[in-house]
Amino acid sequence: MKANLTRDKQRTYPCLYQDEGLIPFNTNKADRLIFTDNYDADVILEVSPVNTVESQWNTQGESVLTLIFPGSGRRVEIARGAYESVQLSPKGKYAIWWDYKERAWFVYDVAAEEIRNLTGGIDTNFWDERDDHPMLPESYGIAAWTRDDESVILNDRYDLWRIHLSDGKAGRLTQGREQKRTYRYISTKDSEEDPGIGPGETIYLRVFDEVTKENGLASYQVDPKKLNFKTLAFGGYTWDGLRKAKNAPVFAYQKGNLQEQMDLYVTDFGKNTEKLTAINPQQKDYNWATVELYHWTTFDGKTMDGLLYKPEDFNPEKKYPVMIYFYETYSENLYKNIIVQPSWSTVNLLFYASRGYIVFVPDIVYTPGLPGQSAYNCIVSGAESLTKFPWVDKDNMAIQGQSWGGYQVAWLITRTNMFKAAGAGAPVSNMTSAYGGIRWESGMSRQFQYEQTQSRIGKDLWNGLELYMENSPLFRLPNVQTPVLIMHNDNDGAVPWYQGIEMFMGLRRLGKPAWLLEYNDEAHNLRERRNRKDLTIRLQQFFDHYLKGAPEPAWMRDGIPTMKKDYYFGYEEAK
Repeated sequence: MKANLTRDKQRTYPCLYQDEGLIPFNTNKADRLIFTDNYDADVILEVSPVNTVESQWNTQGESVLTLIFPGSGRRVEIARGAYESVQLSPKGKYAIWWDYKERAWFVYDVAAEEIRNLTGGIDTNFWDERDDHPMLPESYGIAAWTRDDESVILNDRYDLWRIHLSDGKAGRLTQGREQKRTYRYISTKDSEEDPGIGPGETIYLRVFDEVTKENGLASYQVDPKKLNFKTLAFGGYTWDGLRKAKNAPVFAYQKGNLQEQMDLYVTDFGKNTEKLTAINPQQKDYNWATVELYHWTTFDGKTMDGLLYKPEDFNPEKKYPVMIYFYETYSENLYKNIIVQPSWSTVNLLFYASRGYIVFVPDIVYTPGLPGQSAYNCIVSGAESLTKFPWVDKDNMAIQGQSWGGYQVAWLITRTNMFKAAGAGAPVSNMTSAYGGIRWESGMSRQFQYEQTQSRIGKDLWNGLELYMENSPLFRLPNVQTPVLIMHNDNDGAVPWYQGIEMFMGLRRLGKPAWLLEYNDEAHNLRERRNRKDLTIRLQQFFDHYLKGAPEPAWMRDGIPTMKKDYYFGYEEAK
């Protein structure tokens, strides 16, 4: 592929040096070699796709797993099927993989030369049971290995399981399912030179509460005879970047939330904790924001989670305009810190709340084949539920999203006129033309995205033409009454630039209120800070004009002539 031409010209292939010279293990760039034990194990695992062309539309195509024995050059095919998460154990005694079709982990014992179903007899799901993509479910992944090469630690939805590779005996290390808390392994090692977990070693875990969205840290001492589990920290914060001193039980981490910055702390997780930084002392000089978890019921009866941001000086006696931002799910970020910075492509939630908006971020769940209607079901029901509050100005609500969010914005304004204004960044407007396009950054066809992944259509264009048309905003542009600001850049490597053009030209031809921002030589999300500042200003002016009655800027009234684009911005009030 042309997109990867430079990389392919520079590609090197691992080789074995023998008396007769260098002997490459493989020369097919589609093959992947997995080494272990610092490249010193007796085996190498090769993963070879069966059909590289099919990978353009099928991300779960079949592959062949082959063991290579460098000493003799012997190659042994051990499995053939649709797999992910293929790994070798630290010393190379075992190979492991997730089988999509069987929905189970399998292990190959190199010495015994046999395959065993590792998880088929365990009463839990090791596959993502909430995934709503029209494809075979993926696993929750491998957490870690034990240093003796005899056990692997696997994730289910909530917990970690230690499974012995020789006999399949399994034990649950955590008790998250009962509390709906998810535990995930954090590596605190300095390097990958010692990837295994040793006997008696203490490992550290990230904790997330699925209900309250709280976070925390925990520890577990690896002991086959007892459950030695301890919660170290938990609450309404985000803990990040955990590091441990090499020869002492002393740790450093960052901790923060919306109101408190991600400052650096050092602790022994006992009596001693010290805050080392105070990175945003100027925060006290600004009207900040608060955030809360919000629940509502969708049109089809689902109970949903979302986040509701309010100005720090919120007054329930006032009415506030509402900004609604979305992508897929976001409520897990309830206690996430937000950096105030120029926009890459979306509205900054904290910035808008600080300036007197209620900001609503709804979670979205999808029905395969109906991504647009699914978005409507979650977003519009959530917006309508907000109108019950006297402090919500139901006549001044707006929506904004980028990429997949931009697509959903485009679809929504063809089905409802309840929003006063809309912002769509890099939107797919016509799935029938986007389906056969190319993602310029990777050189991949976009077909896989529509059939299996984010777009969730579940069929190819010819067997699902009605679905592609139903989910394409372009064909219902005559319904649009909402003023919409589109941003789509001419060097977008993810969503074809012509998708934004199709939407804009259609709206203009129909006499609809629409604007197109194009930043030359910019990517899917803006990179140059001057352009990010410019987008931030234009988003603010656009939404303030429609939702707050601010004066219309000149660029909205008259546009920016190409000849003046380098030096004239049109921020001033239109005359």
